Amino acid sequence: MFRGTSAITLDNKNRITIPTKYREELLRDCEGKMVCTVDIQQACLLLYPLPEWEEIELSLARLSSTNPQERLFKQIILGNASDCEMDKNGRLLINGPLREHANLEKNIMLVGQLNKFEIWHDTAWQEQMQQGISQIQSGEIELTERLLDLSL
Repeated sequence: MFRGTSAITLDNKNRITIPTKYREELLRDCEGKMVCTVDIQQACLLLYPLPEWEEIELSLARLSSTNPQERLFKQIILGNASDCEMDKNGRLLINGPLREHANLEKNIMLVGQLNKFEIWHDTAWQEQMQQGISQIQSGEIELTERLLDLSL
């Protein structure tokens, strides 16, 4: 399970380095093979270990190719999916279209989300966090019953 936020950088060859604390698990569980795609709700990327991605693909395969909404969803998610393999130094190449979607530059935030990572431009991540906390505190975003039942 991935949790926490790590400040990382995009090197001059468009690679990110996965933090050391995750590398052993990723090498053990998926031999460093991962899949990166766009997030359709926010300007960030989703990075899945291959076994987790394969579960997503099974779900996507059940969607209709004739239903326009389902077809579009599959086209965006699968059409932007890129295989990534960690090298011996824990680096992954992020391709151009993915970098553009998330406006990635040098400073990046890698955010653990249990079964995957989100990859954010650092400023966009900070803005997202400030805005989200503000919306919850002000009551602009109403917490669902499931969230209210969550004891932290």
